[in-house]
Amino acid sequence: MSNNAQLAAKLLRDASMFFRQVGEQNPPVAEQMNQNATAYEQVAQMVEADPLGALPEAANEPTEQ
Repeated sequence: MSNNAQLAAKLLRDASMFFRQVGEQNPPVAEQMNQNATAYEQVAQMVEADPLGALPEAANEPTEQ
């Protein structure tokens, strides 16, 4: 039986595949879509490896706009 973290990781990986497909079909946004896909894959790995893990402090800081 799957748990919530496994489901979340699967959804993140599915979204990653979607971003890659969009990038393949739309070259002007391919780089951004590949970056999105990579980020989703990394988060999927994090969720699987340590579902309750804390983000590094730098990730919790607000970004400048």
